[in-house]
Amino acid sequence: MSYRNGLLTGFVVSLLASGVAGAAWWLVGKPGGDAKPPPPAIPATVSKPLKEDQIAITLTPEAEARLAIRTGTVERKPMKRMRVYGGETVVPPGRAVIVSAPLAGTLKPNPGITPAPGLVVKRGQPVFQFLPLLDPVGRANLTATSVEAEAQVQNAEEQLKAANIALDRAKRLFKGEAGSGRMVDEAQAQVDIAAKARDGAVSRRNLLNKLVGDIEGGTTAPLPVEAPADGLIRTMSALPGQTVPAGAALFEVVNLDRVWVRVPVYVGDLPEVDAAAPAAIGGLTNRPGGTTHPATPVAAPPAANPTAGTADLYYELDNRGTAYRPGERVGVTLPLRDEATSLTAPWAAVVFDINGGAWVYERTGERTYARRRVSVRYVHGGTAVLAAGPAPGTAVVTAGAAELFGTDAGFSK
Repeated sequence: MSYRNGLLTGFVVSLLASGVAGAAWWLVGKPGGDAKPPPPAIPATVSKPLKEDQIAITLTPEAEARLAIRTGTVERKPMKRMRVYGGETVVPPGRAVIVSAPLAGTLKPNPGITPAPGLVVKRGQPVFQFLPLLDPVGRANLTATSVEAEAQVQNAEEQLKAANIALDRAKRLFKGEAGSGRMVDEAQAQVDIAAKARDGAVSRRNLLNKLVGDIEGGTTAPLPVEAPADGLIRTMSALPGQTVPAGAALFEVVNLDRVWVRVPVYVGDLPEVDAAAPAAIGGLTNRPGGTTHPATPVAAPPAANPTAGTADLYYELDNRGTAYRPGERVGVTLPLRDEATSLTAPWAAVVFDINGGAWVYERTGERTYARRRVSVRYVHGGTAVLAAGPAPGTAVVTAGAAELFGTDAGFSK
C-alpha cells in the first residue's frame, strides 16, 4: 500500500468512527418523541390561599344586637343616568353694578369706612363723599344728565311692567298645564333683572335731583356716594382725594348670594342631557356620596364655543355664605334624558378598603356575613349604581357595615 492510499484509508476510517459516535449520542441522549421536559420547580408555595368568597364573619347574638345590624337589598331597577362635566361659576346679569361719578368732582373719604376690594357693604351705605366741580359747563351737563336719568327711570319701569306681565302669563299657563316650570323660572329671572335695573336708575336720578336742588339753593355740600345694593366691593377705580371726570367709574359692587354655573357641554351630548332638570354642584374631585349643592336651570343668552365644539348650559346656585367664587371651577352632575335598568345597592352598604376597593357584606346565614366585591359606577341620592356586584335580591348590610369591615380587617374588636 502506498503512502497516499494509507492516508486516504485513515481519513475514511476517522469519518466512519465520528459518524458512529454521533449516532450513538443521538440515540442515547435524545428524549422520546412524545416526552416533555420536566416542569420547573415552584418558586414559592402558599399554605392557605385567600379567596374572596371565603371572607365571612359569624357574630354572636350579643354582638349582632350590639351592632344593631340592618340590611337592604340589591336590586335591578330603572335609574336616572348621570354624567359629570366641568363648570365655572359666573356672576349673573344684574348682580354686578358699577357706580360712576354723576359729574366732575373730587372724592372725599367717608367717616367710619375705608373702601377696599372685598369690603362687604349694605344697600344705601355711603362709601365716598363727592364734592362736585360746578362751572358753567358742569351746570349745563348736570341739567342734561338729570333729564336723561329721569328718562332712564321711566324706561326701566316700563321694562319691569312688561316683565311682570310675562311672569303672570307664564304662571297662568303653568297652572293650566299649558306651560312649564322652566318658563316660569325664565320669566322670574327677567323680572329680577328688570327690578335691579330700575333700582339703579332710580338711585342715580335721586342723586342728581338732590344735587340740582343743592345748586339752586346755593349750597355745594359733599354728596354721599352710596352702595346701590347689598354685596361686596369687587373693584376700586378711584380713591379718596382724586378728582374724577363725569361718568368715571368709582367702584363695583357685586352680590354673590346667588351665582350662575356655566357648563360647556359637547354638542354631541346635548340631545342626551336633560337640560330642564336640576343639576348637582360639587368639587372637581368629588367622590361618590360627597357634598353637593342643588342648582336649577336658568334662561341665559345662547352661547357656544366653535373651537371646542361645546354649547353652554346655565344653572343658578344658592351661594349665601360665599362658598363659591366667581371663576371657580366646579364639577357639575347632569341627569340624562333616558333611564337605564341597572344593578343597584344602598349606598350605605358600600365600604372601601385602603386600596380603594369597594365591598358590601352579604347576609349568608344566621348571623353570618360574607364580604363581596362590588364596582360602583356612580351614586344617585342614597343609591349606588353598580357595574358588578351580587345578584339581585341579595341582602346586604346597611347599618353596621363599617364595624364588620373593622372586625374583618383586624383593627377592631
